[in-house]
Amino acid sequence: MLVSMKSLPLSLVFVLCTVSVQAETARDAWNQLVGKQATTRPMFGFVENDPALPNVLIYGDSISIGYTSHVRAKLAGKANVYRLHCNGGDSSTFIAKMIRMHEVMRDEKLEDPWSFQWDVIHFNVGLHDIKYLAANKLDKVNGKQVSSIEDYQKNLDEIVSYLKQLAPNAKLIFATTTPVPENEPGRNVGDSEKFNAAAIEVLGKYPEIKINDLFAVTKPNHEKWWSKPGNVHYNQVGTTAQGDEVVRVISDVLAE
Repeated sequence: MLVSMKSLPLSLVFVLCTVSVQAETARDAWNQLVGKQATTRPMFGFVENDPALPNVLIYGDSISIGYTSHVRAKLAGKANVYRLHCNGGDSSTFIAKMIRMHEVMRDEKLEDPWSFQWDVIHFNVGLHDIKYLAANKLDKVNGKQVSSIEDYQKNLDEIVSYLKQLAPNAKLIFATTTPVPENEPGRNVGDSEKFNAAAIEVLGKYPEIKINDLFAVTKPNHEKWWSKPGNVHYNQVGTTAQGDEVVRVISDVLAE
């Protein structure tokens, strides 16, 4: 049985349950779920489902937010490309956010609830797990790391189990976490590699899950692609190149 919102901590449920019960259509429900980003950021726009096409879901943090629109444009006419309604954050919040999105969008009270199933789920967690926080601000000197490697592995194992229950026929793709540059205020250089190795160890139990090594694609071009020195985000050249790799991997999986 899939995890219920009732089993989640009340504080997390409060944060996630922000959608009005007044929504009548899937578009209304999505726009309320996403908030003002629905109209200000194209990657969070509502996706009209074409039943003739396979359905792809992208789950990830701001790195995936950066390449979502490019992936959607490149796969236009080949797949319905959706993304999580928010920033995916760290691994401990994955299941709760997925539950919330599906409960809202599959609500039978809507005129046109999501009735389709996922064919491909491309997902990543890691960049928010490796960060150090103090008073909810990035601080690798005085802060505490969000997830230990042990907790990250445990969470990832639970995520895979959840996805297999949610979409038993979907092809799963895990994207490795992109590099941390020198002088990043809340993350240590090298932690992406450590957590990626930990993820690969967990995913070794699931050989059917494909690995999209975005770390390897990004690392040689890091200084050319980053938005600015010491920042984990990427400029348009970088997000486009990362998006091209996501498109390639998803297309390969769809062709199978």
